[in-house]
Amino acid sequence: MAVVITMPRLSDTMTEGVVATWLKKVGDVVKEGDILAEIETDKATMEFESFNAGTLLHIGIQEGESAPVDALLAIIGAPGEDISALLSGGAPAPKTESAPVAETKAEAPKAAAALPAGVKVVTMPRLSDTMTDGTVATWLKKVGDDVKEGDILAEIETDKATMEFESFNSGTLLYIGVNEGQTAPVDSILAIIGPAGTDVSGVVAGFKSGGSSEAPAAEKTAEVKTEAAAPVQNTNTGGRVFASPLAKKIAQDKGIDLSQVKGSGENGRIVKSDVEGFTPQAAASSAVVTSSGVEKSQAPAVKPFVPAGEKFQEEIKNSQMRKTIARRLAESKFTAPHYYLTIEVAMDEAMKSRAVINTVPDTKVSFNDMVVKACAMALKKHPQVNSQWREDAMIINHHVNVGVAVAVEDGLVVPVLNFTDQMSLTQIGANVKDLAGKAKNKKLTPAEMEGSTFTVSNLGMFGIQSFTSIINQPNSAILSVGAIEEKPVVRDGQIVVGNTMTITLACDHRTVDGATGAQFLQTLRQYLENPVTMLA
Repeated sequence: MAVVITMPRLSDTMTEGVVATWLKKVGDVVKEGDILAEIETDKATMEFESFNAGTLLHIGIQEGESAPVDALLAIIGAPGEDISALLSGGAPAPKTESAPVAETKAEAPKAAAALPAGVKVVTMPRLSDTMTDGTVATWLKKVGDDVKEGDILAEIETDKATMEFESFNSGTLLYIGVNEGQTAPVDSILAIIGPAGTDVSGVVAGFKSGGSSEAPAAEKTAEVKTEAAAPVQNTNTGGRVFASPLAKKIAQDKGIDLSQVKGSGENGRIVKSDVEGFTPQAAASSAVVTSSGVEKSQAPAVKPFVPAGEKFQEEIKNSQMRKTIARRLAESKFTAPHYYLTIEVAMDEAMKSRAVINTVPDTKVSFNDMVVKACAMALKKHPQVNSQWREDAMIINHHVNVGVAVAVEDGLVVPVLNFTDQMSLTQIGANVKDLAGKAKNKKLTPAEMEGSTFTVSNLGMFGIQSFTSIINQPNSAILSVGAIEEKPVVRDGQIVVGNTMTITLACDHRTVDGATGAQFLQTLRQYLENPVTMLA
């Protein structure tokens, strides 16, 4: 059966998109995972991946044309299939192409007509481009609670982060389809909101039996809220503080006075992690006061007792992030023919330059910032390293977007610095610090993790001398950066003390030949050993 693909919402502020390039034409065979088109959003030009297989039967938006989100983009089906009913506005196929951040609307007139008045079906949103299912970490509302537009319904764990899911409708929470800790695929029923007392058993049964109820696109749009929340009255001082709805909820449950919490969000806004990590000044000794006024020390987390000589195993459920890391890295390792090139770089001049730069007030540049800047400039000189492999063509990226690997509690994320070659060292430093902070607080948006053309992974701060990394697909290369070591080196025939750093470039041999990778490393070494050349 033919599948209708609509214009996806590729950013939280996108209202329409422009088809920059079609990578497939009518009649072409499309496989799941193939890139259908490049779509220009209000933030960037992004690749749009197919989640269905078949033949491209119709293109609804030509190259260079713009169309609003949810407009007919294309139709995929069996060769020769009759799609006239779909083109004339008939009921679309039950399954529609899924898209990052905002889901496409699957309209089923019969099912929609069966919805009681005022009832809205909320489905599991796609919160990242690689998300196929999500886990409900926490429900902030329970059945019977009133829900207002803008309230946070739940926290949903994706393959990349745990994100707040906001309601775009008002009413009473009538039904919860996915309980805390449970996992469900994208587009499955998450909740139902409507007038209090409405019987929704028929809606639930119809949805589970394969029917579809129309839910407004706004309800399916899940965003990490960045706007300032409504000010909250401070009951102690009469002042006002800014906090996210989720932070307010947690603070209320824990009895925390938000006026004592320092916000790490935009404009000092208090977010979830600030409340969870808050320790009152009076409780620095980890003591709490009971209702009788007697102090009682908080007990540390209880660890399982393991008698000596006995075997013990602990099972930890894989998070969505860990599952995706495993899947994507396995795909990369076993599909891209990796090879590795290693060089040693003298870092004495870089250390001197960094010391001088950091004497400027309010300036803090790290060695990693210098490596990222050097990589960006070297990629401009060796664009083939800044490439991507496709079965029918090799894509050379003439823009440089460097991804910086950041370790988080559940695994690894790669926030992206767009147009890195156009940034100064201080801009790179500030952006990396900001994105790393968001990553550790699970506040990165999908848009901040998309579009990398090259990746840098640095384990030098852990004292690792050298290592190899797995390429972050669809990139063609990743740079592994080790620690700076002081050791004897030979210069001008003399043994002297020098500071060196080992770096290893992992390359996809389908796009980057050995000589090309070696030339890139030579240029990178020149920039790092003579940092002043990066100012030219």
